Amino acid sequence: MSFFSNALFAQNSNKIASFDGYKLVWNDEFDINGKPDSKKWDYEIGFIRNKEPQWYQPENAFCKDGLLHIVAKKEEKENPNYDASSKDWTKNRATAHYTSSCLISKGKFEFKYGKIVMRGKIDTKKGMWPAFWLLGSNRGPVHWPACGEVDIMEYYRNNLLGNIFWDGGMKDTHIPLAQLGDNKWSDDFHEWILDWSKDEMVITVDGREVNKFDLTKTINKSMGNNPFNEDMYMLLNLALGQAGEQIPDENLPASFLVDYVRVYQAL
Repeated sequence: MSFFSNALFAQNSNKIASFDGYKLVWNDEFDINGKPDSKKWDYEIGFIRNKEPQWYQPENAFCKDGLLHIVAKKEEKENPNYDASSKDWTKNRATAHYTSSCLISKGKFEFKYGKIVMRGKIDTKKGMWPAFWLLGSNRGPVHWPACGEVDIMEYYRNNLLGNIFWDGGMKDTHIPLAQLGDNKWSDDFHEWILDWSKDEMVITVDGREVNKFDLTKTINKSMGNNPFNEDMYMLLNLALGQAGEQIPDENLPASFLVDYVRVYQAL
């Protein structure tokens, strides 16, 4: 598999791209120094999913020099919800040995359909698990995967992923890092786009198709609805390896850098 030169996509991030037939409805250029815009982003807090080792907290996200920095660190964090007798993995761990951040647009910006663009630089060293993704806005009352999940950008264990999940099915893809240029590929910024319409989703990176989804076939088995025809929200996070995957100390701290996130919708 050959990918287009990153030079084609090393665009000036100060100039917001336009697309025929679309209007910009939401964006964050991260062009302030300090905390991310609280009108646009909220945070997940604590141990959240997949028995991952990191404790999510707002302190690990900041904007500097026009970039969002999401930083994973090796540090001790006491679990305020600790209960030694609990069978819940989020409660029976007294301490987190790692921290990071997960920014979410839930409650700030939720939407259906459009062109979603993210330009970022990911860390692909062992133990890193960065992602830019969508979850159904009804997550909570509606459990995963019935709420729907779209992984626009996910890097995990030497593979770049582009996946969707719903109740009764999934469609995933794995592009080995070796086909992209190994770790040198992650020395540069790259642009991911999700084109999302009523009947189809297409994920691209630097203009090359990663995965395509036929949304006429993504009906939830138990509820009978299509989660990808409903509102969703965005997540940006840097998780660390799950299921006991080694996270070498020399690979931390690590950063997921984001130049911009933009959402366009059809005129």
